[in-house]
This record gives sequence, structure tokens and C-alpha cells, in this order.
Amino acid sequence: MALFKRRTVGKPGEWFYCLKHGTVEEGPECRAADRFGPYATREEAAHAMDTARERNLEWETDPKWHDMGKGGKGGPGDGDGA
Repeated sequence: MALFKRRTVGKPGEWFYCLKHGTVEEGPECRAADRFGPYATREEAAHAMDTARERNLEWETDPKWHDMGKGGKGGPGDGDGA
């Protein structure tokens, strides 16, 4: 068992969005699994959820991802359970 908890040192000018607390932080304060980033500006970090939502929409509507393959099967997530 480790005696000291290893903590990631934040860098000034790197901004993160904490998913757990819903806040913007300069330098990583929360664990990596609970944050998005780094972002170049506080403003970018503040809009992290919007950016993620937009990227998810692009992915969900990407015709290459939902392209029908041979045999009539769709791509991943086509709902056929395979």
C-alpha cells in the first residue's frame, strides 16, 4: 500500500472541466476519469459539455459509421445484437 497519494501537478494555462463537480479548473485538480481536457482557455473548458454533445452528434450521424455492409448488416450499433 502506498504511503503517499500521487497527485498530478497542474500546469498554469491548461484548463479542465470536472465532470464530477461541473466546474472549470486550471490545472488538473480532480482525477483523470472525472475530467475533460486540457483546453487552451477557460472559455473552451466551460463549453466542454457542448463540445462533447456536438462531437457525439457528428459521430451518430456519420454515414461511414452506419454504412450498410455486405449481407445487409449495418455497422456497430445497428441494433441487431451481434
